[in-house]
Amino acid sequence: MKHTVILLTVIMLTACSSAPKSKSSMIIDINAVKTEAGLVSGVPGGDGTVKIFRGIPFAAPPLGDLRWKAPAPLPHWEGIRKCDVFPPSAMQSKPTPFAMWSKEFMAPEEPLSEDCLYLNLWTAAKTSDERRPVIVWIHGGAFTSGSGSVPLYDGEEMAKKGVVFITINYRLGLLGFLAHPELSQESPNKVSGNYGILDQIAALLWVKSNVVAFGGDPDRVTIAGQSAGSFSVNALVISPLAKGLFHRAIAQSGSMFSSDRLGGSGLTDMEKQGVGLLKRLNIPGIAELRTKPADELIKAGAFLGLTIDDYVLINPSAAYAAGKQNDVPLLTGWNAGDNLSFASPLKAADFIANAEKKYGERADEFLRLFPAGTDEEAKNSQEVLGMLSFGGTNYTWARVQCANGKNPVYLYFFSHVPPGLPNYGAFHSAEFGYALKTLKYWDRPFTDYDHQLSETMSSFWVNFAVSGNPNGKGLPEWTTFDPGSPRVMEFGDRTEVIDLPFQAQLNFLNQF
Repeated sequence: MKHTVILLTVIMLTACSSAPKSKSSMIIDINAVKTEAGLVSGVPGGDGTVKIFRGIPFAAPPLGDLRWKAPAPLPHWEGIRKCDVFPPSAMQSKPTPFAMWSKEFMAPEEPLSEDCLYLNLWTAAKTSDERRPVIVWIHGGAFTSGSGSVPLYDGEEMAKKGVVFITINYRLGLLGFLAHPELSQESPNKVSGNYGILDQIAALLWVKSNVVAFGGDPDRVTIAGQSAGSFSVNALVISPLAKGLFHRAIAQSGSMFSSDRLGGSGLTDMEKQGVGLLKRLNIPGIAELRTKPADELIKAGAFLGLTIDDYVLINPSAAYAAGKQNDVPLLTGWNAGDNLSFASPLKAADFIANAEKKYGERADEFLRLFPAGTDEEAKNSQEVLGMLSFGGTNYTWARVQCANGKNPVYLYFFSHVPPGLPNYGAFHSAEFGYALKTLKYWDRPFTDYDHQLSETMSSFWVNFAVSGNPNGKGLPEWTTFDPGSPRVMEFGDRTEVIDLPFQAQLNFLNQF
């Protein structure tokens, strides 16, 4: 009885403090914001101007029989749910820094859980009628790792710049992307795989239904992400199930216009991979697989990609050719150091032999663009080739949007090298700490110029979320991308529009 009285008192006080300014406006009370599933409370940011809600659930926990099924509706709860600490990240191998990806790029070591469908939200809005633009950030990690709680994804500074900033979790690895004939058979749509993408769509549905209560505008939602998050943005742009859930797209280093496994394979091929995986694990079927502990499944080390199932995802080229994509303004690009190969480079002779085998009578043309006169020259060519084969898929996407879409594209090339040692160049992931204005969470000796670049990039990103156009007062003019005369915004030692780097190389690779 005592607890009931306390709860009723809290709700009554909340109702008083949240008395409507008008029929359409409510004061956003950090102690109790109403969502469709129940009340949530948050915590104040550093200077009190930003309200932070960590760990708001957006779907039912995908446990037991819900493993390998589309996310289920979120159950309602009573009372006020505290959202003051980061939620569990999706099941994955222990997050361990490696190479250039220091702890600032990692998911928290714990908790990791199959119960992972949560989002984090930052808002500086005072009332619900402010209708601030929304950015939903989708984390990277090759669809096997990562989290919405990565330190460099912190949304406080972006919220101060005027957006409602949201990071989301989604199922990963075998738990998020397993396709198998038994799973397809039990599905009402006769498909399987892509559970992680369905989680992202569920998060966007939550945003559409609930973000007004946090001062956001459900009609100005930008999806954004880097690496696997960028592939995810591309997936959502071509997914019929995501139609109307977002209005702009920011994709940083990666797209499904790729021959990489992350770019997607057909349902039949992905089902065969699933059958092979169960055979390797000596597990007879899905029923038994559902009984296995999640950490045991993660140890299997399965690397699975997206499934082109013609339900959740359509082939991207076919989707654009038929005009079936979700046509929204696109801001996209890649980094000078997007080469992700850690293999020892081929010697010049082997590189030349491979080129002759792959490109036949056009091998000489390839070797003019990617020279291999010496082993060192061959090494440099392989680094450029790796960068263009990965990040350069964003260039392909930009061209396809220009040819088949009605909305503009803004293309960038990030070449700035973060200061300090080790020097990994403008490596894959180096840009998003600048774009999200989170350098203060990254242990590097940043200079005044680094912070200036971060201010510029984050302003471009926020302006794009506001209107679909990154340009604004005090910023260099960023012209729309024109495939006939391709120019890009370079974020380097200067911020300026330049001719597209490696244009001849990109045009050659795009023919294959």
